[in-house]
Amino acid sequence: MLDRIALTGFRNHRSTTLAETRRINLLVGENGAGKTNVLEGLSLLAPGRGLRRAALPEMAAEGSGAGFTVSARLIHPAGEPVQLGTGTSPDQPGRRVVQVNGAGSTAAQLGEWLALAWLTPAMDRLFADSAGARRRYMDRLAVALHPGHAATATRYDRALRERNRLLSGPDMPEARWLDAVEAQLAQAGAMLAATRALLVDQLDKALAAMPATPFARPELAYAPGGALEADALAGELARHRPRDRAAQRTLTGPHRDDLQVMHAAKGMPAALSSTGEQKAMLIALTLAHAGLLTAEASGGRPGVLLLDEVAAHLDPLRREALFDLLRDFAGQVWLTGTEPAPFEGVLAEAAGWQVTAGAAVPL
Repeated sequence: MLDRIALTGFRNHRSTTLAETRRINLLVGENGAGKTNVLEGLSLLAPGRGLRRAALPEMAAEGSGAGFTVSARLIHPAGEPVQLGTGTSPDQPGRRVVQVNGAGSTAAQLGEWLALAWLTPAMDRLFADSAGARRRYMDRLAVALHPGHAATATRYDRALRERNRLLSGPDMPEARWLDAVEAQLAQAGAMLAATRALLVDQLDKALAAMPATPFARPELAYAPGGALEADALAGELARHRPRDRAAQRTLTGPHRDDLQVMHAAKGMPAALSSTGEQKAMLIALTLAHAGLLTAEASGGRPGVLLLDEVAAHLDPLRREALFDLLRDFAGQVWLTGTEPAPFEGVLAEAAGWQVTAGAAVPL
């Protein structure tokens, strides 16, 4: 689990340290106090742009004129503690710096140490959002389980940009250049699609094993945006060069994937369900993924689950059901809320902090 968490110059946290953490941890405070900022800082200890997907310069404390740092000690069940850190420097506010035990590393390599997932209120409309939002959601869940997925996505995006650049030039590029780029694109694309398909299959099986209540259970399907095999995808790309050149972008491939979600009990698309049902399905998805992370944690990579303002929107029955399921999670859990009352069921076993204006004091 994570302990000795330090936020320096991060959002409204000038200098905040959280120590003596437990498996379940609570952050309590008024709206705007900085609770979600702590979760965002923790989310940066994984590959990607964090739970808000904000630009790095936006994360530095306003008016500080400096960079920020987020660090934590990872207490590893199978070895010595590991010090993880990330942040920016004042002279390069848009460049992310990552360190592991004081040595330079990369954001992608953070995924080799920690399996991290989260659920925030901003995700409540995921099912009615764009396909791009659901692809990012799939990839974030996939990286938590398969850390190499982040590097594959980076290779794919780089090759995709290069193909689009070649096709948007004044003249059709030579076939040999496109052949080379499309081979890279197809190879990375097939790997990307395979991991997404595996994730959706794992999640759907985990969801099918969960009870139908108290959280509405979704059914998942992976909708590929192109051929799944590398050779077949390369063939599609080659055939569609004239069409893609006219469109000024590539119209085939896993960057066109989608995640299809149905309300299992009602047999209707999740996008057409009520906001309450969508929230319940998201919680079910999060818990199913947490179950997969529990299995992952037993293999040596600790899991961390960040839940922002989840308990406040649940009735007492569902809150207790949530707490019971979180107790079964082998990793560490972080919960936020405006007051301790909704967490009465776990207060005795949790570490807690009152967050006020970017400062945290133990409850």
